[in-house]
Amino acid sequence: MSRREIIASPEHGNKAEAFEAFDDIPTNPNLGNTIGDVIARRYGRRDFLRGSLGVTATTALFGATALTAPRQAAAQTAADSRYVFNELAWGNDVNHHIAEGYNADILVRWGDPITADAPEFDVMNQTAEAQSQQFGYNNDYVGFAEIEPGRGMLCVNHEYTNEEVMFPGLGRQDRAGFEGMTEELVNIEMAAHGGSVFEIVKGDDGRWSVNRNNPANRRITANTPITFDGPAAGHPRLRTSADPAGMTVLGTINNCAGGMTPWGTYLMAEENFHGYFWTDVLDGEGDPDVSAQPEAASMERYGVPGRWYAWGQYHDRFNIDREPNEPNRFGYIVEVDPLNPDAMPIKHTALGRFRHEGAETTIASDGRLVIYSGDDNRFDYQYKWVSAEPVTEENSHFGSTLLSEGTLYVARFDDNGTVHWLPLVHGQGPLTAENGFESQADIAIDTRLAADLLGATPMDRPEDAQPRGDGTAYIMLTNNSRRAPEQVDAANPRPESNFGHIIEIKEEGGNHSAEFGTWSILVLCGDPEIEEVGAQWNPETSENGWFGSPDNCAIDNAGRLWISTDQGGNWGRTGKSDGLYSLETEGELRGHSKLFFRCPVGGELCGPYFADESRTLFLAVQHPGTDGTSDFAGFERDSTFEDPATRWPDFDDNMPPRPSVVVVTKEDGEPIAV
Repeated sequence: MSRREIIASPEHGNKAEAFEAFDDIPTNPNLGNTIGDVIARRYGRRDFLRGSLGVTATTALFGATALTAPRQAAAQTAADSRYVFNELAWGNDVNHHIAEGYNADILVRWGDPITADAPEFDVMNQTAEAQSQQFGYNNDYVGFAEIEPGRGMLCVNHEYTNEEVMFPGLGRQDRAGFEGMTEELVNIEMAAHGGSVFEIVKGDDGRWSVNRNNPANRRITANTPITFDGPAAGHPRLRTSADPAGMTVLGTINNCAGGMTPWGTYLMAEENFHGYFWTDVLDGEGDPDVSAQPEAASMERYGVPGRWYAWGQYHDRFNIDREPNEPNRFGYIVEVDPLNPDAMPIKHTALGRFRHEGAETTIASDGRLVIYSGDDNRFDYQYKWVSAEPVTEENSHFGSTLLSEGTLYVARFDDNGTVHWLPLVHGQGPLTAENGFESQADIAIDTRLAADLLGATPMDRPEDAQPRGDGTAYIMLTNNSRRAPEQVDAANPRPESNFGHIIEIKEEGGNHSAEFGTWSILVLCGDPEIEEVGAQWNPETSENGWFGSPDNCAIDNAGRLWISTDQGGNWGRTGKSDGLYSLETEGELRGHSKLFFRCPVGGELCGPYFADESRTLFLAVQHPGTDGTSDFAGFERDSTFEDPATRWPDFDDNMPPRPSVVVVTKEDGEPIAV
């Protein structure tokens, strides 16, 4: 199906749904060794017949307590004594909901002023100048840099924009050929991207609020000057007419998940950057044609240009016909110093160029910095970065060489249950000039192509990856609807995996910098009562506790995983809104999940981030009132600015739904998780 046909399809109610469907088409040519192939060879195809694990394989994957997966209706189970909250009931409506005994307060919304000079939000008279001082759109990752107890800088990514609920009288622009877009509207969108950095303080009542008066408060947008470091900095493939040195790029875009360094700087991951680029050259089906481009092979592997936005009609740098090198300047990890507004952000090219989902950091047992990051595309790879030197007081600062000197690895999941981290180093193995890699700079720019040559394992949309101090890491695999039924012959647990799964990695010797480890599956997501789904949970998981499409995650002080979900427009498959789930990873309750928070209809939950000695949990609800609203009983149509499925969080007839950050605290002021 062509891009034009996907966009025109009535199945997709907004731009995000349409382009997610378009992105279902994998760009990886190496699909002969999927993670399903590995699972199949490891455990045997008959053990996965009809999506239901056999006893031997189940024990190996999940532990002895996961041999059955029916829902448990009993109100009291052994799990209740191990959890710190009473489970929330599943559902989907116009508001958000939190477990009993907790507060879930709106901290900041799209358009709220975050600087002392910012104007108040006027949704009917938006300007790019105002938006560049106001909280951006579609908040995703949330991080916190503490200044002192009860005070710190909140760092929030802004992933993308939904014109149909953002601007009055506009509607779906991708479907209409962007006929309603103007240069001013495009500039507002560009100002709404990037990130927000601003101070928040905790009051005597235990509630948090924004302090607009900190001079370090600022927006980072699609127009903010950013420098490069690492092997690709200054390389000819990063040079443009506006930047002949290849050292300064304007802006960062599609910032999805991220991370915080041990020294308190903010890492912004650039994910679906390909969608912002434009070309006037189309093929016979109306899709972009890059065959004549000098960077054609790289562009095809990265899906450039996506033509998701009209930016290239007004800004030459987003039109590959005029600036073919500009896409090479996006797809990196960007470091920001929250406390120093004069410090130019840095794109660290050594960490590779791909659709980064997250940049979660840890210090390995040998003292080196490790960063896990997934490439969020069907059949793409899981990566990690290991610094050359250990973390010390001297190198723990913004712009540290810990982010430019080291080794980037890509994961191969072997049949015997080991994971092998393959180094992406120029001159090693096939990564040579004969195969198109003249230097480490080419590997940094074309990381996907290098990983293809190494034989990394294609994964089912690897999103967030969360390391734990004991050498354990959890990989969120959101879904892969493009896995064909015939691939079950490769012993993949489920064809057309609509619900995803979670893989647990145990690094060798408990050392996150190790080149080997072991892997197992923590849970296979989806409804355990539907046999053909093939879901696997701890048998004490209730009908409220199972979920689909794991996305972001955090680890609490007890080592328990907290999972946020992103079902997109497919939430109708479960009937549940996206939300936050607490998931046990150890002992008899391994694989047991409980629902803690749920979003308003059409919203996706992002974050989560624990702070304040676990007394505060930051959550981000993005694009409320957009995804799958045609499945919302009583509404059953696509949302628009004038007619949204919900007006969360303001519930004002004159205000559309607004992406917002929610701050969760316990009513008694005690830690959320112990």
